[in-house]
Amino acid sequence: MKVITAPEEIKVDKPTIFLAGGITDCPEWQDEMIELLKDNDDGVLLNPRRKNFPIDDPNAAEEQITWEFHALNNCDIFSMWFSAGSSDQPICMLEYGRHVAIRDLKGDLKNVVIGVEPGYRREQDVHIQTELVNKDLAKKISDNLEDHAKNILKALKGGWDSLL
Repeated sequence: MKVITAPEEIKVDKPTIFLAGGITDCPEWQDEMIELLKDNDDGVLLNPRRKNFPIDDPNAAEEQITWEFHALNNCDIFSMWFSAGSSDQPICMLEYGRHVAIRDLKGDLKNVVIGVEPGYRREQDVHIQTELVNKDLAKKISDNLEDHAKNILKALKGGWDSLL
């Protein structure tokens, strides 16, 4: 699967999957997800994690946040992975709540894929919040990257339609 990494321009003719999830103080789970999906050519992964973020560049944060904002708002599939890193991932929780609410209002929960690694400190919160939005979506939360990748492929192929 093709990968576009922040802040590259996003111009594609295939469905896009945003790999939302922790970066700061979190394991580099995006590399593993990309490896799991590499043999599929039906979509394009949007990866916000740069190999070398220019932390000393005062414009880098605005560029990164702007890229992510537009990529999240325009992606076809919203994938959120909460890893069991040392961070509570507050920005991820904000993005998760925002995009689940938006997609729920649009009737587009079939294109939301959620995963929570055991040990993530706010795991219960994710399950409760998701269940309050949609009980069926809450039942589809994966707890490992392999199943999360399979769920992304189901969403990419329209497999969620019959589930939600």
